Amino acid sequence: MVAGPYIDPSPPAVVVDRLKERFPGAVLEASEFRGELTVLVPGDRLVEICLFLKEDPEADFDLLSVVTGVHFLERDYDYEVLYHLKSLRRNHRLRLKVRAGRDATVPSVTPVWAGANWPEREAFDLVGVRFQGHPDLRRIIMPEDYPDHPLRKDFDVEGGPTSLDAPGRPASPGFRDMESI
Repeated sequence: MVAGPYIDPSPPAVVVDRLKERFPGAVLEASEFRGELTVLVPGDRLVEICLFLKEDPEADFDLLSVVTGVHFLERDYDYEVLYHLKSLRRNHRLRLKVRAGRDATVPSVTPVWAGANWPEREAFDLVGVRFQGHPDLRRIIMPEDYPDHPLRKDFDVEGGPTSLDAPGRPASPGFRDMESI
């Protein structure tokens, strides 16, 4: 066995208790799956919750490692934005989740973690999530004038937007044509 102190990598449930105590009613849902804790919070409280999780010595989530946007069809909400947080000192992980409707915006967490800048731009570019207060919300992968978001569930995977369709046959058969091959 390796010598040295052991740090439990599973996030303590105490973090959820501290969030509930500090922000009454802001923890909409908390779940644990395979030792990973996910907390659903309202979008309008996101920045203050993130700031608390970063600055509170008991939580100490000093690293935002991932921002992910997910699009859904036929739900009460259109988007979920997930923030993967890590406490380097405590070796704990936590996921924050925010839900938003089609025309809603999610507050940017760049004031808390400057490293959120490009991941939020990527979620905007590929999924269509709009981040309120982002310092430079523009496309990062797709062309500026591209009208769609390719990771949305309603994106046409066979051709994308019709305004960009080239004349002639496609270079490879589309999904719908696979049976004829």
